[in-house]
Amino acid sequence: MTNDAITQAQREQRHKELFASKATHMTQKYLRRMRALGGGSDLLEPFFDVLERTYVRWEDVVKPPDTPTVGTYCVQVPPELIYAAGAQPVKLCSGHYTAFSIGDDVVARDACPLVKAVAGFKHMGTLPIYENCSLMVVPITCDCKKKIAGLLQDECPVHTLPVPANKEDEDIEAFVDELYGLAAVLSEKTGQALSYESLAQAIDRMGRAQYELSRFLQLKRDSQGLLHGTHAMAVMNAASYLDVDTWADALGKLNDALAVRARTGQLVTNKDLPRILLTGSPLVFPNLKIPLLIEESGGLVVADETCMGERGLSDPVVPVDRSFDGLMRALAIRALRPCPCPTFADNSQRMYRLRQMIRDYRVEGVIYHVLRGCLVYDYEYRMVEEELEQLGVPVIRLESDYTDQDVEQIRIRTEAFVEMIKLKKGPRGASGSSR
Repeated sequence: MTNDAITQAQREQRHKELFASKATHMTQKYLRRMRALGGGSDLLEPFFDVLERTYVRWEDVVKPPDTPTVGTYCVQVPPELIYAAGAQPVKLCSGHYTAFSIGDDVVARDACPLVKAVAGFKHMGTLPIYENCSLMVVPITCDCKKKIAGLLQDECPVHTLPVPANKEDEDIEAFVDELYGLAAVLSEKTGQALSYESLAQAIDRMGRAQYELSRFLQLKRDSQGLLHGTHAMAVMNAASYLDVDTWADALGKLNDALAVRARTGQLVTNKDLPRILLTGSPLVFPNLKIPLLIEESGGLVVADETCMGERGLSDPVVPVDRSFDGLMRALAIRALRPCPCPTFADNSQRMYRLRQMIRDYRVEGVIYHVLRGCLVYDYEYRMVEEELEQLGVPVIRLESDYTDQDVEQIRIRTEAFVEMIKLKKGPRGASGSSR
């Protein structure tokens, strides 16, 4: 090896070490802010620990020996298929500014921050959850996802999963065929054929996690103020890096503790804080600055309607035909029919879901988050705004990326929005919601 080559290798190593140091520092900063919210954050340590292991200690997902991991990039990828093939899914959508800053030089300038962060991590080759994947499954839900699939395949085997724009019967049939294709790829990768028994068992495992999630959401609805919304989003993000049984166990223990707190009236606050619903582009750890700013500004995120939050696991698989094909069809229906993602041409059911959540959580204001460059969510803001205007619910659009440069601007707008809701609530709300 020449001196020039050694110098280049040393330079690349220093670059990676600097990248890892900055990435770790950023993650620790967000974890400190989440813990500083208080209000029973000690109950959430198992979930914080998962995020810390992944992005501070740079550890791979915990899994049985010789079990391959399969990276996924959207809720349209059924994790049941991956478990049934003997692999473990891990969500690789990223919210990391340090990786985003690297990806800014790798992909198109106007690509969304999530795609830039994914490209950044893969380009640096330092994060085990990316580097140890045997396969990455990329649903084609937007142009950026299509291009990131092409970028990733230079580094790792990639399977693209076309997602139809509509949800009619013929679209379901086409997606069933795509899932059969994915099942064949997974079996080839793991050497384990999918069977009715393995798929049914995987559906049951996911069903237990969804049951615990339904308990979690019910507790939050019945006792608002039981948990900070930022903490709830950390719980949901931790599911990306845990096997489904471990996450269900941890959530079950949290639910038991929250049920006790609800019976004894132990809330994160007894003040009448403005109740905020958060919707729009995905909020991926560690980029939880929007919910943090809401709750640091005197609001309470009582619910979120995002794919990395409560929506990601809320719809169970409901087989009608108990054959193998019936199970595959049920997976396809679950991935498409109830999903309110704006990737679909007709997204009117998203309005229904928002109305339902506003009623169930007694929402007093909606913050619509748009990642810069995320056109599918930005396009729908006007429709959401018009719907909420009819309901008399104030809404504000916050556009951001993964940098901290816009934090003060967002903080000012968020504080003004929260104060407006306090004034609307009247003297009791205004005085009772001060922090």
